Amino acid sequence: MALVMYVKPDCPYCQRAREYYNENGIPFIEYDAQNDLERQREMLEYSAGDLTVPCIVENGEYVMSGWGDPPRG
Repeated sequence: MALVMYVKPDCPYCQRAREYYNENGIPFIEYDAQNDLERQREMLEYSAGDLTVPCIVENGEYVMSGWGDPPRG
């Protein structure tokens, strides 16, 4: 399983998602979608233009943007 999370620095919702995956032993790759414009474009392709972070992609498939119930970011 390849889980990718696109984040912004100091985003509290990104931190909560990071904590969730770490606490549950779920490995993930993290990309900075704010400062790395190539990764931001990649994220926007997955999310159909939604800038909300964290943007979660699993095995090349868009899962969701935001974190929490309801998702926020």
